[in-house]
Amino acid sequence: MSDAILRPRRSVLYMPGANERALEKAKSLPADALILDLEDAVAPDAKADARERVAAAAASGEYGYREVTIRVNGPGTAWHADDLRAAAEAGPDAVVVPKVDSADTVRAVERALEAAGAPDRTAIWAMVETPRAMLDARAVAAASERLTVLVMGTNDLAKELHAEHVPGRAPLLTGLSLALLAARDTGKAILDGVYNDVKNAEGFEAECVQGRQFGFDGKTLIHPSQVEPCNRAFAPSADQIARAQKIIDAFDEATREGRGVVTVDGRMIENLHVEDARRILALAEAIAGR
Repeated sequence: MSDAILRPRRSVLYMPGANERALEKAKSLPADALILDLEDAVAPDAKADARERVAAAAASGEYGYREVTIRVNGPGTAWHADDLRAAAEAGPDAVVVPKVDSADTVRAVERALEAAGAPDRTAIWAMVETPRAMLDARAVAAASERLTVLVMGTNDLAKELHAEHVPGRAPLLTGLSLALLAARDTGKAILDGVYNDVKNAEGFEAECVQGRQFGFDGKTLIHPSQVEPCNRAFAPSADQIARAQKIIDAFDEATREGRGVVTVDGRMIENLHVEDARRILALAEAIAGR
C-alpha cells in the first residue's frame, strides 16, 4: 500500500495566502494538512505579496506534523509561472495545481518545478474540477510519480455541469466516482471537495460520512470549525479498529494451524478482508502517532 494512501489527510484546510494572521493561526489548528492559497482567496493586486508570504510560511518549518502545501494560480494565468518558481524554491510538501484536466498539464507542471529546483519531496496535488478532468482522470493520475493526490474541485464541477448543490450530491456522483476509480487504480490518494455552508454543521457531517463511505481519504475544508468533525468522520472508529484486529488475529491463528477457512462472527474472512483490516490499523496508528 502506498505511503500516499497511509498518510493521514482527514482534514485539509484552505488558508488565504494574503492573510498573515490566518497563516499564523494555522500553526495551532488540528488539521492534518494545509493548503496555503494563492488562487481564489487572493485578489489580483495582492498576488505578489501573498506569494512571498506563503513561500516564507511554507519554508519556515513551523507547522509541526501538518502537511503544508501551496495552491498556485492555474495554468494559463499571469501568475502561474511565478507561483511555481516560488513554490519550488520554498519546497513545501506539495504544490496544489487547480484546473488540471490533462496528463500534459501535469507533465508541464512537473517540468517547471524540476527546472526551478523543487526538492524531490515536493509532490504535485492535482485539482480535478471540470467534465474533461473527470473523463480523463486516470490519465491525469498516472501522468507522474510526483503526483500523489487528486483533489476534487466540486464547486467548479457543479458550475461546469450547470448542476445544483443539493443534499446527497446526486448531480456530482458520476464525477466523484470516476475520480475515485482513477485514484485507486493508480495508487494515489484522493480528497473530497469543500462544503460551502459553514453554519450547517449537520449537513457538513453528513457529507463527511458520505465521502468516507465512498472511499475518499479526507476532505478539503474552508473554515477551522470544520476540522475536528472532519477528523472524527474520516478516522477509523473504535469498533472498526477492534474488528480489524479481530480479523487479523483470526487469520493469523488459522494460518498457524493450517486451516484454509477463517470465520469471524459467523462471516467468512478472505485475504481482501485482511488487507483492508491492515489498512485500517495502519491508518489508526498513523493518526495516533500525531
